[in-house]
Amino acid sequence: DDQIERERASQHLAGGCCALAAIYLMGKFYVANAGDSRAIIIRNGEIIPMSREFTPETERQRLQFLALLRPELLGKEFTHLEFPRRIQPKELGKKMLYRDQNMNGWAYKKIEEDDLKFPLIFREGKKARMMATIGVTRGLGDHDLKVFSSNIHIKPFLSCFPEVRVYDLTQYEHCPDDVLVLGTDGLWDVTNDKEVAAVVMEVLTSYEPNDPCRYTMVAQELVVRSRGVLKERGWRLANDKLGSGDDISVFVIPLGGPGSYT
Repeated sequence: DDQIERERASQHLAGGCCALAAIYLMGKFYVANAGDSRAIIIRNGEIIPMSREFTPETERQRLQFLALLRPELLGKEFTHLEFPRRIQPKELGKKMLYRDQNMNGWAYKKIEEDDLKFPLIFREGKKARMMATIGVTRGLGDHDLKVFSSNIHIKPFLSCFPEVRVYDLTQYEHCPDDVLVLGTDGLWDVTNDKEVAAVVMEVLTSYEPNDPCRYTMVAQELVVRSRGVLKERGWRLANDKLGSGDDISVFVIPLGGPGSYT
C-alpha cells in the first residue's frame, strides 16, 4: 500500500484494488483477504469459508468508531450514526431508530440537526456505500479518492491490513475432488457458495482424476456461468437473471493429489 502511494505520481496510477492471497507453507494454507473477494474450501462436499468480505456493512462498527474519534474526517457533511433510511428535515424532534459504533441492534433517539447529515454508511447489501462513494473498505491504493464534488478523503477509512485464516491440510485426508476456490466479487455477486460447490462437483466428475485440465475447466465454467449469455436485455444467467457486470477471476486449486483418490 505504501509502495502504491509512493509510485502513484511516477506511474500515473491513482486507482485501488482488492487482494486475496493463498500461500502454502509446511502443510498449511494461509489465506489473506483485504477486500470483497472470497475463498472457500470444498472438502467431501462440505463448504468451509476461508475469508469474509470487507464492506461498509461488515465493517460498520470499525468505520463508525473511527468517525467518532476523528469527526474532522467527515467534513461536516456526514454523520457516523446509522438510520434505517435518510432523515428528512420535517422529522426533526421525532424519534427514529438508529445505531452507533457500540450497537448491534437498534434503539430510538430524538432526531437532531446533526442527524440530517448524510450517513457515513448508506444503503444495504451490494448497494451499501461508504460516504456514498465506495463499497469496499479494505484493499490497496485509492490514496487520492475523494467524495464526489468535495475535498473529503476516503483513504483514512480504508484499511490495507488483511484478515488471515489458516487451514491445516495434515488434519484431513484429501482426494482430487477437494479444492480451494478463490474468486473475485464478480463471481460471488451472482453465484453463492452452494452453487459454486455444485459446479465444482459437476465438472470434476466429468474428467478423470489424473487429468490436470479438470481444475482449469472448473474455473472456466464458473466464469462462463457467472457472466451469462448475451441477449437483447444484456448478459443473462441460466435463470434469466442479470449476469455479473464486474470482472471475474477464479482459481481452483486441488488439495489432494491423484494418488490419494479413493
